Amino acid sequence: MAAVGTWSFSRPAVERMRCMLLDGQNATDVVETAMAEVEDDVDTGRHIVGRGGFPNFKGVVECDAAIMEGEPGRFGAVAALKGIAQPCRVARKVMDRSPHSLLVGEGAESFAQEQGFISEPNNNMLSDHSATAYQEFLEKNKRVKDGHDTLGVSTSGAPFKSPGRVGDSPLPGCGLYADHTVGAAAATGDGDKIMCYCPSFHVVQLMRQGLSPNEACHAVLADIQRRISGDKCFEIGLISLNMKGEVGAASSVAFPYTFWKQGMDLVKELVINQPK
Repeated sequence: MAAVGTWSFSRPAVERMRCMLLDGQNATDVVETAMAEVEDDVDTGRHIVGRGGFPNFKGVVECDAAIMEGEPGRFGAVAALKGIAQPCRVARKVMDRSPHSLLVGEGAESFAQEQGFISEPNNNMLSDHSATAYQEFLEKNKRVKDGHDTLGVSTSGAPFKSPGRVGDSPLPGCGLYADHTVGAAAATGDGDKIMCYCPSFHVVQLMRQGLSPNEACHAVLADIQRRISGDKCFEIGLISLNMKGEVGAASSVAFPYTFWKQGMDLVKELVINQPK
């Protein structure tokens, strides 16, 4: 049993997963519940996740989320979903109850309503922080300088993005990938760039070939940097976990991540590429 999360703010989610896993609960239920609690926390919104996240340039919060079990065909995702503060729960319903794997925009919202979710007014999805930031964007063209875009595989996306923009988070192989015989990986950072390289799929395939999670993450990052041909690498963080409970990470920027595995008393946080 093990759990891992991107960025420092994932710690409560990983702690929740630790408790639920030790209680013997189903792994998919554990991931869904832990992510949903963070998504619905307005204070986490400043990290560009769920309720309280930054809106698009028209002032509307649109969220992406995905969930993947690793069994063949077990994947569900939503993108550009409006009015739902816990998009990962809708992604779970897509996986369990829809003949499709990815629903977007109005189609995703309609499906959510059919499954019993209530669409909230956009004002309910904003926090004081994100509403103020949006007003400053309109009046002064002031951009958000700090923030992180992904909790595992849930995000409200780039601040003040174009309506309908979808990042890497809900795309299998890009924002996430899992194989129950090998392990799983997730990516965070500049989603518009990340999706061009399918890094999560690549990490899992390298682990299949025998690399450790850490070796696989570093190999994929090195491959991306090589393909960029010397240009400064865009922001990307990778985390991975194999079936032995081993964890790995690599990043082009300072990247804190949290993890726990059976035998550890507490959730641990590590930071890679920390400025000296």
